[in-house]
Amino acid sequence: MQQPSFVFDVPYPPRLSRLLLLVKWLLVIPHVAVLWLLGLLASVVTIVAWFAILITGRYPLGMWTFVVGVVQWSTRVSVYATYYLRDDYPPFGEGPYPMEFRVRYPERLSRLLIFVKWLLIIPHAFALMVLGTVAGFTVLVSWFATLITGHYPEGLFRFHVGVLRWATRVSLYMALLTDDYPPFSLD
Repeated sequence: MQQPSFVFDVPYPPRLSRLLLLVKWLLVIPHVAVLWLLGLLASVVTIVAWFAILITGRYPLGMWTFVVGVVQWSTRVSVYATYYLRDDYPPFGEGPYPMEFRVRYPERLSRLLIFVKWLLIIPHAFALMVLGTVAGFTVLVSWFATLITGHYPEGLFRFHVGVLRWATRVSLYMALLTDDYPPFSLD
């Protein structure tokens, strides 16, 4: 049986710091600044990779590793400061983090799909807009629940991990890192 092309999960924390909830947005500013610059570079790398895929049918491994690393780092920051799912401060670049994130390198990529991936992703964009709006409200509910009780509501935790999983699958697809069309699923 073939291994899935993408695996993502975040273990549920038994407790979260109430005090840290108040300052995570401030602590994450250095990550946001570096990720903004890396995001620009990853966009340029993706454009160059588009031509490489068109010519060779492959995403150059070093470029692929770099863009996956940027997506992974960005996802860690979202886990920490957008969804408030973990108290563990994300490392800069590589490093251990209580989050499972694996992407399988594709040996071959479709030369034709690179022309239409942007079109195929439109239904996901609409679904993620709705889910993102709902998640925005429920993150606020979770933030207050965690502030009051020290516990993230488990149902909302699973929902937020699912939204982040879906959005990350779409990001990987749009960045040409995989040809596996993302399912319309939080799982």
